[in-house]
Amino acid sequence: MNAFQPARTGYRSPLSLAIAGVLAWAAAMPALALEEGATAGEPAPSTTTLDTVEVTANKRVENIREVGAAISVVGERQLENMGASSLADYAALIPGLQVQSDGAPGLTAISLRGVAALSSSATVATYIDEVPLGSSGIYQAANFFMLDVLPYDISRVEVMRGPQGTLYGAGAIGGLLKYVTRSPDLGSEELRAGVGLRTVDNGGSDWNLRVGASLPLQQDRLGLRMSFARNGLPGYTDNQVDGARNVNDGEQIGARVALAWDGESFDADLGVLHQKIKSDGRAGIALDPDSLTPMFGDFTDRTWSPQPFSKDLTLVSANLDWDLGWADFVSATGWSQTTTVNQLDTTIQFGEVANMMLGLPEQGSSSMRYDFDLDKLTQEFRLTSKSGGVFEWMVGAFYTKEDARQSQLVQLFQADGSPLPAPLDELYGTLALLNLPSTYKEFAVFANGSWRINDRFKLDAGVREARNEQWFSQNNDAGILLPPGQSPGESSENVFTWSLSPQFKLSDDAMLYARVATGYQPGGPNVAFPGMPPSVDSAMLTSYELGLKSQFADRRVVLDMAAFRIDWDDIQVAASFNGLSGLVNGGNASSEGVELSSQFHATENLLLGVNGVYTRAKLKDDFEPAVIPQGPYDVILNSGLAGDRIPYVPEWSWTATAEYAFTTDAGWNGHLGGALRWVDDRVNGTTERTRVTPPGDPSTDLVPPEIVAPLPLGSYTALDLYAGIGKGAWEVRAYVNNATGEDGWSSLSMLSSELTGANVQANAVPILPRTFGVELDVRF
Repeated sequence: MNAFQPARTGYRSPLSLAIAGVLAWAAAMPALALEEGATAGEPAPSTTTLDTVEVTANKRVENIREVGAAISVVGERQLENMGASSLADYAALIPGLQVQSDGAPGLTAISLRGVAALSSSATVATYIDEVPLGSSGIYQAANFFMLDVLPYDISRVEVMRGPQGTLYGAGAIGGLLKYVTRSPDLGSEELRAGVGLRTVDNGGSDWNLRVGASLPLQQDRLGLRMSFARNGLPGYTDNQVDGARNVNDGEQIGARVALAWDGESFDADLGVLHQKIKSDGRAGIALDPDSLTPMFGDFTDRTWSPQPFSKDLTLVSANLDWDLGWADFVSATGWSQTTTVNQLDTTIQFGEVANMMLGLPEQGSSSMRYDFDLDKLTQEFRLTSKSGGVFEWMVGAFYTKEDARQSQLVQLFQADGSPLPAPLDELYGTLALLNLPSTYKEFAVFANGSWRINDRFKLDAGVREARNEQWFSQNNDAGILLPPGQSPGESSENVFTWSLSPQFKLSDDAMLYARVATGYQPGGPNVAFPGMPPSVDSAMLTSYELGLKSQFADRRVVLDMAAFRIDWDDIQVAASFNGLSGLVNGGNASSEGVELSSQFHATENLLLGVNGVYTRAKLKDDFEPAVIPQGPYDVILNSGLAGDRIPYVPEWSWTATAEYAFTTDAGWNGHLGGALRWVDDRVNGTTERTRVTPPGDPSTDLVPPEIVAPLPLGSYTALDLYAGIGKGAWEVRAYVNNATGEDGWSSLSMLSSELTGANVQANAVPILPRTFGVELDVRF
């Protein structure tokens, strides 16, 4: 069933004309002084030195220049200026961070320094303030559903590169992504409201709304903060099958209430946060399976079944800080509930069951729906010495308990989406119904120390001992793809991680550091499929890093560099056969590279920046094979071969930024800025090799091995521009993301028939097309 889709034609929307006017207006204003660190409606500070940035990534408030680790910070002002609504919008500002989008915020996988998620669990830990979010287990698809918070009421985003196992434990094998929320103002009232409009070139338009308020309930003691935000996500891809346009539109909603108490010796922070993402479909482009060129147009997909996505997160947190005089005692408690629904069109994979197996006159349509439910409780206690002494220390204990459920429902319909004719609908309408309940419990103790040997030399060290216990059951409740029954499993393991970091101050403004650290990705009980082991072990990683942090030219220039080498052992990888997949400990890989991050106050008004990274991430040997008995023969699967590149990791990437800030005699404050980003070519997976051998004889091939190479994704360059102007309480901002309309792919996959094995089409998720936005804010 095909419908004619007229070709898209270019046009200039009224919004794009309005933005051009704002940019021209801002550019025409006479510049008098820098406003670094201020919003467009605020007066400019007089200093031209780069700001001191404080971070909490080491669970202490520290100057980022004094931390012997690679840390990047994206502040609230940068997020606002860029019109950021998801990780993909600001990932280029962070060296070594790669974001793989599947077409909507929340449909996101990320990697740091080449440590990509090759299994169903994440390699980067995610926190909101003191609370970890997302599952540590392997049955909530944390690799594809990374926490992607709407960045409103967020004061900054901190990213630590390299394993953070000693302080952050499970899942921080590649690094840490931490959202730091805004605290209530205990001294003054604040009210902020804003509206906005966003439109995608040749796509849809949608509106934004946000409001935030802070109220002191007791002067300098007790404060309340409340916020709400709605962010529209205009669609820009069409569907060739039914002619629908802009099928990937959606919205994000965020709300937060925070209460803060600042006592003489006791502080408390209580908060409730809710985030909701809802998308009617997903961005996709149907590609020819051989040439990888669009089959129906640059932004046209081909799907027969709806592909909605939604994610709801509720977080309740309580942080207590007691000043004992000689040390600080911290209690961090968090409870989160996450519900995710992800539906895929699987017509290409299973639609042929209707005509080839059931004898119907034409191919049917099919869908696969995933439901994920996660309840997570975390508790951490820390005892921390006072800062500034010769020896600083921290000891703590951590506990988490997860109750999770995953369900998979594969259904078969007629081509038009109606039920199969009776009695086939009752017998074969459900191809599979699989329920996977699971639990994850972990208890850990940790200790960190920092010894200032003299004014120049400091030594940091940390250790963590953790034990996790897991339970899981595979319940095949209905369908013809799997035999009915229940297959429970359980596992437990102890994991030890450590870190060591000597630091040497070359001068007051330059520090040389080295860091050796380990991290792990928890294993767990495996699915009950032929050829799959009953459980998978933790993946372990050791990172070696040498870095330089420096400021010079009267602190107008910041230059940070780091070289790293990562050895990754017992990698967890997916092995798939006949539409079914499980996990195996595949083998070993390495990632090595160099990172650079710099900022330069060229004048009092102009701030320039460059960051770049070179990464060579490859498999060191063939992944361990999965042997699947098939009666008279065995099928031996290798899901990766020595020398393969790690998926979605470019060898080179860089970003150049510039911002010009000003104020005028009439009291107007404003800024103009932009970011030029370039991403090298990537691959979408590793090489798959399938061999057919006699039973028990892996040395003899009955047929020539089948080798499937990964698909290539080309490089791309994108330019983002922004401007703002304001006076007093009012501010208007405008931005154009991907201003030149560059084509590029964020992710790529091949869709094949599970009955014939034929490649029918490839599916690519494009980077965001040219997008215009205007925002208006007022503060009281």
